[in-house]
Amino acid sequence: MLKNYEEFCHKSSTIALYSAPLYCAIVFNNNKKGVNILKTDYYTDDDKSVKPWYKILYVQVLIAIALGILIGHFYPKLGVSLEPLGKAFINLVKMVITPIIFCTIVAGIANMRDLGQMGRVGLKALIYFEVVSTLALIAGFLVGHIAKPGVGINASVSSFATKDVAKVNEFVASSQSHTMVDFFMDLIPKTAFSPFVEGNILQVLLIAILFGVVLTRIPEERAKPLINFIEGMSEVFFGMVSIITKLAPLGALGAMAFTIGKFGIGSLTNLLGLIATFYFTAFLFVIVVLGLIARFTGFSIFKFLRYIKEELLLVLGTSSSESALPQLMGKLEKMGCKKSVVGLVVPTGYSFNLDGTNIYMTLAVLFIAQALNIDLTLWQQLTVFAIAMLTSKGASGVTGAGFVTLAGTLMVVPDIPVAGMALILGIDRFMSEVRALTNFIGNGVATVAVSKWEKALDEEAMHKALK
Repeated sequence: MLKNYEEFCHKSSTIALYSAPLYCAIVFNNNKKGVNILKTDYYTDDDKSVKPWYKILYVQVLIAIALGILIGHFYPKLGVSLEPLGKAFINLVKMVITPIIFCTIVAGIANMRDLGQMGRVGLKALIYFEVVSTLALIAGFLVGHIAKPGVGINASVSSFATKDVAKVNEFVASSQSHTMVDFFMDLIPKTAFSPFVEGNILQVLLIAILFGVVLTRIPEERAKPLINFIEGMSEVFFGMVSIITKLAPLGALGAMAFTIGKFGIGSLTNLLGLIATFYFTAFLFVIVVLGLIARFTGFSIFKFLRYIKEELLLVLGTSSSESALPQLMGKLEKMGCKKSVVGLVVPTGYSFNLDGTNIYMTLAVLFIAQALNIDLTLWQQLTVFAIAMLTSKGASGVTGAGFVTLAGTLMVVPDIPVAGMALILGIDRFMSEVRALTNFIGNGVATVAVSKWEKALDEEAMHKALK
């Protein structure tokens, strides 16, 4: 006979799956002849209260990041050789991202059966993205003018290494091949299945929306079996994510060891001013801008950051927001956001709501101009601002997207030589982590805000998740 429900729950959790412990609520009968199990339910969060500290995922990731830094610094060749670990983990996550997005969006739209609501969610999300992206660009400009991280460097294009200039030219060529026309044309897949093979999230988003819309036009009794199948597949793929996530420490170790081993911690000291300025600006944006949005939405940004700390560490270790995208979607649903809103806002925000990238672009442009002793006119700065709003979307999903968008932006300001990007080539990798983190946090806050705006947020569930 169990003495209390806590003992029962703890014993149950020891025999349940590691990634989905059994949550039990039980009460005793007045006659004390036994217990009645009132409810059993499964949830995806680990019960950290009964776990040793070394089994907690975010602790494992933290240790892995620290080890990666040490290996990369003291054994750089070994660090570089560990790159496949990071790539393999990201590829494993990419493997399940597109089917998860497809299943989530289709099921959300089909169950919604209200195309007007879907249109409202999409429109509100785009309005939010444009407003917050504009604030991010302004933040980069303001801090760049105040801190002036490039003043005093007195660099010249002629002093740049030939190999660095050649590398910059590669990014320029990439930016030229990704115009806005190309971006919109790329939304249309070659076949219905090619986006899943290529991992093109925006194309998957388009197919999923069309699929979901058609399901709403089919009589419910005929559509229901297919919807149930899709929801079942979604559970399977999220289960795969829970297994893959256990490999996160290895992925973080390999990615961090490679970064430090290839570029070296010493490369940070050369342009420490820019790195510190960018880190500070990103931090300020998250705490002030996103913090105010969170407050108006009804939650604390600090509690939210604590809630997604495992995902943040994963993004930090891998320099990729993709690595934690499925986990973020699951946590936002658990937080009370309606599945249909999560399915639309998170994938769209991945391409259109790049707060960290926007901060980086305006700050980097000012840095390069200051380092080369180039005074930009107000009109030139406004031009950079306008172009950055477009290029930050046009190159999404491209390898080295932050650097590609910067190249595309500089090309419209002839007074700033594109070759000036060679100044920050060596440290770009160290800023990519913060870009990814800021983008990731921004998309999480955006989803909750749009859910609240659409009255599709369970605030009781939100406060319970964040307490």
